[in-house]
Amino acid sequence: MTDDAVIWNRLAALLPEAEAQEVKDCWEIGEQEAGLGLLVSGILGHEVPISETARAQISVLAESWGEREALTPQILQCRDDGTPGHLKLIESDGSTVPEATGVAVQDLAGLVLVPWITCTRCGQVLMRAHARESWGGLSYLAMHYVITTPNRAAVLRLLPADSAGAAFAALQRACSDAP
Repeated sequence: MTDDAVIWNRLAALLPEAEAQEVKDCWEIGEQEAGLGLLVSGILGHEVPISETARAQISVLAESWGEREALTPQILQCRDDGTPGHLKLIESDGSTVPEATGVAVQDLAGLVLVPWITCTRCGQVLMRAHARESWGGLSYLAMHYVITTPNRAAVLRLLPADSAGAAFAALQRACSDAP
């Protein structure tokens, strides 16, 4: 969790000092859910422009703390700072991928892949794998995190349910590790 604390503090620093300290205090006392709400509402309230990478990172933290679904509409409203980056939150495109091939595809049988974050350099996509509930909707929590090829047809990497941050880090490394 040390890396998460560093990321948390870096994101909190986007806010004015007093509000940044409130967000940092939330981390210290174990109120990450409240801190994420303060962070996102502060960014929106102060009209702080953020990079696409920061937007994606906030979404990953929100996913890790069970707040992604509640905070996504506000995260998507945050102003873009125009900084070129290679990661982009694609949460709102509404698409799903019913089947994929590749690494450990048997672990994804019956799951629906939902595009989440893409690398604009290499085109790989980080997706959440959800179960289809009996009432037709998707499970609240992801069953796996999946990195796919740009066409979203083949799975390159499969990560367990508790690894949103590790999946995001793997996507970040994908281009930097490429020759």
